[in-house]
Amino acid sequence: MLKIACFALAASLATPAVADQVEPVWSLVQRERSAIAETLRELVNIESGSRDKEGLDRIAALIGKRLAALGARVEHYEPSAAETYRLFDTPEVVGNIVIGRLVGSGGAGARNIMLLAHMDTVYPRGTLAKRPFRVEANRAYGPGIADDKGGVAVILHALSVLRAMEFRDFATLTVVVNGDEEISSPASRALIARLGAEHDVVLSCEPPLANKDEIALATSGIGVATLTVRGRAAHAGVNPEFGRNAIIELAHRLLQTNDLSDPERRIKFNWTLANGGQVRNMIPYLASASADVRVNRLADLNLIEQRFRERVAAQQPLVPGTTVEASFEKRRAPLEATDASRALGRTAQAIYAELGHTLRVDESGTGGGTDAAFAAASGKPAVAESFGLIGFGFHSAEEEYVELDSIEPRLYLLTRLIIEMSRTAQR
Repeated sequence: MLKIACFALAASLATPAVADQVEPVWSLVQRERSAIAETLRELVNIESGSRDKEGLDRIAALIGKRLAALGARVEHYEPSAAETYRLFDTPEVVGNIVIGRLVGSGGAGARNIMLLAHMDTVYPRGTLAKRPFRVEANRAYGPGIADDKGGVAVILHALSVLRAMEFRDFATLTVVVNGDEEISSPASRALIARLGAEHDVVLSCEPPLANKDEIALATSGIGVATLTVRGRAAHAGVNPEFGRNAIIELAHRLLQTNDLSDPERRIKFNWTLANGGQVRNMIPYLASASADVRVNRLADLNLIEQRFRERVAAQQPLVPGTTVEASFEKRRAPLEATDASRALGRTAQAIYAELGHTLRVDESGTGGGTDAAFAAASGKPAVAESFGLIGFGFHSAEEEYVELDSIEPRLYLLTRLIIEMSRTAQR
């Protein structure tokens, strides 16, 4: 039944009727530019790192207030310990999830649409003082402005345009904004998966990774492989021969597992972190390293874990008396393109063409992971990613910014796509 439903959705998305809907959307979108810039300023000026509960509570309150003003029924959802997928770096307390629900008047058969974004950033408290919000020429700067406060702003103002049009042809329109995306969504993934299964279409509003006009139908799955070596300490000058050097054994193991990438299957396995030793004059008794793992298919997360564990188990120690522990975390599933999402992508391209613009639809799965993959887990909704503002500098030492000239076309794209996806049948 699920396959039949997905085929029907893909068929209904395949031939969009978009030619007569440019107005009044475009005129309303143009009026939102300065308002979005002000929303960006408000959001950026609240520091909301993934581990900053006070900041996350403040920005959640602002987003909830804005959603309520747009007519949504707002819930501040606090994930339970039971539904939290605890990873090695999951903090004891994470941010709540803001959920805004709008009930439409589309009648029987109208679609349920979900809009997804996140309010947390990778930046620690104090970054804003060093990189304050500012506008220079056609760019607005600030920590987290592109990833993903620009996405939050686009959602809020798309709802504003729909409200001005009195458009309610959807069945339900649900906004989900979580506060733990940058730490792999340990507390929100279960809820996002559950809500995704209740919707027909999910539009995730991360920024385009390539700093250009595009959306994505596929994103990477992410794993973390870790080696922990335990040896024995000794004085490095007096009796080093009594020690068992964990760093040397770790280096040996890293060299033996450095070829686990599989370009043919598009599996990337790269050692990126290593730690060992306590003081200069002690033979180190503990050392560890972690590898970043990227895949394009869910089955390949299991495959690379199996290959990693088998390789470690088959190796003989270089340093006698050391022990090695291998662990593997599945942090994110990949988002994989489907017939329904490809049809959704074609509709988005047709909408963008109304503005005389070309929209690239990326199925490569290259780059970062996304919460959209959790929303797609049931196989029911058509899911697409990267409806946020175009920007650059996220997760880097460079100043993060958004292109202000991307506001109108990207807001138009999201608003029009909500309108098109709300309808049961395309003609």
